[in-house]
Amino acid sequence: MFSEEYIKGRGAQLNVPNRFDQHSHEMRDDFLNYCAVEGDEATESRTTIIDTFPKTIVNKVTSPDVGLEYSLNPYQGCEHGCIYCYARNSHEYWGYSAGLDFEQKILVKRNAVELLEEKLKSKSWKATPIVLSGNTDCYQPIEKKFQITRKLLQTFLKYRHPVGMITKNALVQRDIDVLRELAAENLVHVNISVTSLQEETRRILEPRTASIKRRLETIEKLSSVSIPVSVMMAPIIPSINSHEIMPLVKEISERGALGVGYTIVRLNGAIGQIFSDWIRKAMPDRADKVLHQIKNLHGGSLNDSRFGTRMKGEGEFASQVAQQFKIARNLYLKDRERPKLNCKLHEEYKDGQMKLF
Repeated sequence: MFSEEYIKGRGAQLNVPNRFDQHSHEMRDDFLNYCAVEGDEATESRTTIIDTFPKTIVNKVTSPDVGLEYSLNPYQGCEHGCIYCYARNSHEYWGYSAGLDFEQKILVKRNAVELLEEKLKSKSWKATPIVLSGNTDCYQPIEKKFQITRKLLQTFLKYRHPVGMITKNALVQRDIDVLRELAAENLVHVNISVTSLQEETRRILEPRTASIKRRLETIEKLSSVSIPVSVMMAPIIPSINSHEIMPLVKEISERGALGVGYTIVRLNGAIGQIFSDWIRKAMPDRADKVLHQIKNLHGGSLNDSRFGTRMKGEGEFASQVAQQFKIARNLYLKDRERPKLNCKLHEEYKDGQMKLF
């Protein structure tokens, strides 16, 4: 399946030029040949951790397609390496490439907890659900060491503030104790991203994420202790995972999921070049077919930036996907719904403890 140039264990196969840089560089063949002869690596493959101290941590989301008003990302960049990730482009704002840099240079927001507490204590702040991982996964591998996400959840609990989260990592199970306390007062929703039921597909699309088995186990464990959990099948990529809608929704239903959502793949910004390069190395036998089908979903382009259509696509294939999800929900998730997040408690806990008078 893979071409000789494929880099195993990573999503992106190259660093594309940063659109904000005045200059760009490229790997010349003579340099690559020299490295091969000398037995040297042409590029650094290890993950680098970079400490940052932002001034704010809660972000207003202006897109009407996303379904959330505020997000919070404790990390920038993501070692999971999902090849299709829309967040890759945001790494360019930090001076890095949306390609390999995105999964190798991880920025850690060291003061995230302090900034969140400051926000929740503000007299002007009115409780509105804040979603962890609006951009990059809050449970990516380095969370095991830094535990920033766990501390953020404890802060949301302290101030009785509603929080949502989306992750591909089974590490969320570590925090079931905090999540149960939040769920007891309708203060949390958890979304688990499951793109495929096929482990081989997962391995090449999302190389450093939790296995499909572990994600399904996570859905089951969370739901078994009354933590509301839903699933995002995102993105749907034609001829890669588009045939799995019905069996996937059936499987997550049996694990206790309360709902399912989806998006259609769109390759915005630098991701078009990154994905095209990747698929020609990872799936050379079907690369042209997949890229052609993606273009058909977006009016002949790999990307559509228009609100209202960019997340669901257009045309016959997009209609078929929408219809399949409608049928799947009716068959396997009928009469299930997540409890509404509670925004009424926070005002009484703004100083970190309930007001008695």
